[in-house]
Amino acid sequence: MKVSAHGASFSRIQFQLSLAALLVVTVLAWAWLYAAEQTMTSMRGEGLLMRLMMAMMAPGEGLPYLLATALMWWVMMVAMMTPAALPMMLVFRGLDRGPGGEFDAMLFGAGYLLAWSAFALLGAGMQWWLHGQGYLHGHSLAAPQAVAGSILIAAGLWQLTPLKAACLTYCRGPMGYFLAHWRGGRLGALRMGLRHGGYCIGCCWMLMGLMFAGGAMSVATMAALSVFFLAERLLPGGRWVSWAAGLGLMALGGVMVL
Repeated sequence: MKVSAHGASFSRIQFQLSLAALLVVTVLAWAWLYAAEQTMTSMRGEGLLMRLMMAMMAPGEGLPYLLATALMWWVMMVAMMTPAALPMMLVFRGLDRGPGGEFDAMLFGAGYLLAWSAFALLGAGMQWWLHGQGYLHGHSLAAPQAVAGSILIAAGLWQLTPLKAACLTYCRGPMGYFLAHWRGGRLGALRMGLRHGGYCIGCCWMLMGLMFAGGAMSVATMAALSVFFLAERLLPGGRWVSWAAGLGLMALGGVMVL
């Protein structure tokens, strides 16, 4: 029993250290995004970051542009979505009290971030197309006012749809999600993380389009979206928060278009 208790204590410490490492990675991701925005704005500097920003200004280059943009979107997903994954990982660990539960919780988080990494590729592809078509301008890579307003209207409409509501229900209710989709074992934990990431993408994908309205390189837009995602999930009456945001986005978008 002493060995078992010692092992359980060691596992808890490992899990806590892993969560702390995720927080550190999140902070580093935000720092990288800020440095990238400053480099893109000034177009001054040396090294890898400057080369990446130069590649992101040349959509005609194809593969170099896509690789640089995919990296930027992947770092953005880590920065924005890791805070949303941590509460789910804690709930998962509370439900999985068996041996190895800490590692299973980390696998759940890995699956969640893997789903968002796949979305990062879609975001990079969309940015490449928009940039190549001349819809993104300036060092912030923002859409013109009429296009940006249309994106806001579309995002606002999505906030009011039943599918958005269904996805948000699982994002707001971890216990309900786990009761409906629980799978045992490490593969099961990874699959649950992937599936939950899919629900989260279903909840937020249209809002991610606001990055093109505020500027694909705008850290302020990233931060505002990240805060809103947490508010939708954690605040009481989150569905009303979602509806209010949808109506506000449509109103602002309409003003911008007109």
